[in-house]
Amino acid sequence: MRNEIEVRSDGALDFVSLGALVHRLDPGMIPFRKATDCKIHVSGGEFNVAANLSDCFRLNTGIVTAMVEYPIGDLIAERVKAMGVKPFYKYFKHNGVTGPNMATVYSDRGYGIRPPVVFYNRSNEAAAQLKTGDFNWDEIFRVGVKWFHSGGIFAALSETTGEVIIEAMNAAKKAGAIVSFDLNFREKLWNLWGGQKKAEEVVARIVQNVDVLVGNEEDLQKGLGIVGPEVVSKSKLDPGTFFGMIDKVVEKYPQVKVVATTLREVHSTNHHGWAAVAWVNGKAYISPTCELNVLDRVGGGDGFASGFIYGLLTGETPAESVKLGWAHGALLTTFPGDTTMATVEQVRAFAKGGSARIQR
Repeated sequence: MRNEIEVRSDGALDFVSLGALVHRLDPGMIPFRKATDCKIHVSGGEFNVAANLSDCFRLNTGIVTAMVEYPIGDLIAERVKAMGVKPFYKYFKHNGVTGPNMATVYSDRGYGIRPPVVFYNRSNEAAAQLKTGDFNWDEIFRVGVKWFHSGGIFAALSETTGEVIIEAMNAAKKAGAIVSFDLNFREKLWNLWGGQKKAEEVVARIVQNVDVLVGNEEDLQKGLGIVGPEVVSKSKLDPGTFFGMIDKVVEKYPQVKVVATTLREVHSTNHHGWAAVAWVNGKAYISPTCELNVLDRVGGGDGFASGFIYGLLTGETPAESVKLGWAHGALLTTFPGDTTMATVEQVRAFAKGGSARIQR
């Protein structure tokens, strides 16, 4: 194939993701301690990719997750439906007082020299209670699934969620699907039940089943225990450090065919340098670099992953796939919320060097 990734040609679903659905409360530029109102965005690192691939790139996608039968669950399910994503839910009953709950993420946008502040309420989260045996994977994959995806946020929720990922990946491989994993290392989540040592143990078992890996230098170090340079607070646009770590990744996980990530230089909360890189079967690919005026940075990485996966799924070259991911991730930072409002035509235009000239 043109992209050197063997994607099955048949299947009712192009992409299925496993992860937690959350709702994000967004007061805009106002810090929560002074906020009087907020927007509600439906999100989840794994869901965002499925939503973007459906809504922007017009693929058939699904999400496997927990759903609680109460008004917040209804709100989230309505947004899942609106994005065109087919749900496979494990339902939980809410007791009216303590849950189980759909998690809440609190995230302002910051402004200028003031960075965004993110914190969570994941108390008694339904998705953290998911365990092996909760889903009939043979039935899910029987319709034909081309690509299966999960991520490190879901893996970090509890001692059982990583096992669910491994169970799903084994079924996906058996069914002939490409398997991807976004490392998305979240130290706050792992520290609740084992810290970095446990993270490395769990993620190592997951990545043994992975074809396509998404993650930056910090993810590779903290999620996989790959030795690298000291992680600094600001991302750099030089891909040398990232590519310098790939040999160690492939030595440890020889079945991995693709490793990709974004590169971000944060000048201020609303001004970022932006690029993307990928290693595909021994070859390096680098996107153009652009300067972003950022409205809402949350979801930009998922935006890249979805555009990149779209390219690989549809037979684009690795170089073009990187550009599509780079372009979509860049566009996503210009919208409020965690999921896309772009069209595939806008993504392709920007990937080819489009500008901000008004479209009449």
